[in-house]
Amino acid sequence: MASIHRSSRAAGALVGSAVGDALGAPFEFGPPGQFTARFPTPARGSRTEMCGGGALGWAPGEFTDDTQMALLLAHSLVEHDGLDEADVFDRFSAWAQANPPDIGNQTRAVLGAGRPWDVAAAEHFTRSGHAAGNGSLMRATPAAIRFAKTDTATTMDAARRISALTHGDPSAGEGCAIFSELIRVALDGGDPLTAIPATLELVPPEHRDRWAAVLAENWTPDQATERNGAVWPTLGQAVWALRTGRDVAEVLRLVIDLGGDTDTVACVAGGLAGAVHGMGGIPSRWASAVHGRVPGHGDRVWRLADLQQLAAALDSGVQQSYDPGVIPRIGPAEVLPGIWAGNLDGARYSDTDFAVISLCRLGEPFPHAVQRMAYIADNDYNADLDGMLADVLDDMKALRDEGHRLLVHCHGGASRTGLALRGYLVREEGMTVEQATAHVAERWPHLGLWNASFTEALHRLGRRD
Repeated sequence: MASIHRSSRAAGALVGSAVGDALGAPFEFGPPGQFTARFPTPARGSRTEMCGGGALGWAPGEFTDDTQMALLLAHSLVEHDGLDEADVFDRFSAWAQANPPDIGNQTRAVLGAGRPWDVAAAEHFTRSGHAAGNGSLMRATPAAIRFAKTDTATTMDAARRISALTHGDPSAGEGCAIFSELIRVALDGGDPLTAIPATLELVPPEHRDRWAAVLAENWTPDQATERNGAVWPTLGQAVWALRTGRDVAEVLRLVIDLGGDTDTVACVAGGLAGAVHGMGGIPSRWASAVHGRVPGHGDRVWRLADLQQLAAALDSGVQQSYDPGVIPRIGPAEVLPGIWAGNLDGARYSDTDFAVISLCRLGEPFPHAVQRMAYIADNDYNADLDGMLADVLDDMKALRDEGHRLLVHCHGGASRTGLALRGYLVREEGMTVEQATAHVAERWPHLGLWNASFTEALHRLGRRD
């Protein structure tokens, strides 16, 4: 199996945090077990677990203040090529003044006090004595990505400084520092769970025991001494889920089922799980739906492609934009009963009643009401190609079972498109790989067979079925 490329881990961290935020938002402050009660099995049709609703009436896939603040931080880090605390605080303040629908009490009090950036949080902590909420931890992922290529000390120092802009209690800063170091380890391809003991040694002694307790291997959420609006159980629950869950989907299900501050705990867990499992490990039905605006900073709607490009800028320092341009249209053409094929513009300009399965980068999403954007590269570097292919095929079957016309495409309509079409025949029709290949080739002359790793994945699929 190929290793996960660093860029996939960085995108996975940022997108995973936003996905967790949006997935958990409808269940915020509810009792335990609500997520599984509502979705006992994966919801892969046109209506997914990105259900929206909740007390604030979120749209399906809409992220909350957790991701809004993370995006403000990310843009400051990119535009200033590092940390400018005054600029970050100004961006946060403009956001708070725009009355976002969801903002933590601690954050609102500090940003609304009218005090300078370097004293506002400290003064509030002195007055109240309470500032160890999870509101700085929820937005920590962008800085973790940005400073991960430096070193541990720089990564943890930046996390503490950013936390201190709104949370004067050093406990919150230590939680952000630990989280950021675990992300740094994961982006480097290491195991963040095994890095916990060494990371705790870098926590000041007066905070170390409390953090060691919630990050211990045998800690479980029922041992928490505070509600998960506090920073300690938030990170403790996220790490517990990472240790317990097999993949991103299970990690997020575990933490949302804990109830309470579900959007923030899932946001933190999603950042960790995305860094570990990479962008390809995030279910496409969730990543495709995530979106939102940032109050006080224009009407731009942030979507999956924007998050991926921002993650690349944080990780590499290079501002990316992706415009596929106009290419000669191929398709759509019906290749299998109810399943059509095309290239990028063949799909982009198709009838909008198609349910579209996109297997390449798009830039802007299509106008189609149902669209899934999967993360499969046309090379040998897909770390979990079997799992990624299964995710696509499961969605295809669910959408077909609902009666949708499916349109499968990649940029050229050749290799990745052929992978999905052939895989569908192998799994759903019981064909051999050779039979499936011949069947598709006869009906879709654009089929590309140059990627040997795709054919090998199909043979493994056939053996499992």
